[in-house]
Amino acid sequence: MTYRDRYDAGRRLAARLAHHAGDPSVLVLGLPRGGVPVAAEVANALGAPLDVYVVRKLGVPDQRELAMGAVGSGGVRLMNERVVRASDVAPEAIEEVIREEERELGRRERDLRGERPAPEVEGRTIVLVDDGIATGSTMRAAIAALRARGARKVVVGVPIAASETCAELAEEVDEVVCVATPDPVRAISLWYDDFEQTTDAEVRRLVEGAAAASPLDPS
Repeated sequence: MTYRDRYDAGRRLAARLAHHAGDPSVLVLGLPRGGVPVAAEVANALGAPLDVYVVRKLGVPDQRELAMGAVGSGGVRLMNERVVRASDVAPEAIEEVIREEERELGRRERDLRGERPAPEVEGRTIVLVDDGIATGSTMRAAIAALRARGARKVVVGVPIAASETCAELAEEVDEVVCVATPDPVRAISLWYDDFEQTTDAEVRRLVEGAAAASPLDPS
């Protein structure tokens, strides 16, 4: 299976999430940047509000690919104490990484949503969308951050992911929908005819357009 582009992928994913249509608690969140066009199609099909959820992994200083925690929209800070202990990271080094990633998180949020506040997720069913999952580390960080902010349910939806990754994520969330699960996945881009990089401007246009059509309920 290949997709024409992210919008085509979003429509196909939306068909698999149709049972959530009409649920007023649903909020669709796209992971920036490529997840937002996919999420926009899902939100439109479900009649649900759309927003972007920014999360930054906290990498171990000398092994930045190894996540020792995450920071997310809404001031969420999460630490994996097992990784911290195993890596023997000094407290001041941890704080420096946190400060660095929180600065980047703030910059990305300003770029993508301007002055609009982070979406309220407490008590809601969150449909968390990306354009595909490779390692899953960013998705896992977002899941943990949304749980910490009080999401009632978390549903993960992606057009493409490894079956093993989908099975692992199913242990962490209420529902996982992976439209296609080839083995091996290799690169997500291989499953799209058009995988042009999503721009900040496109993300803003989609999110602002959705907010104008269906404003987020702050409660």
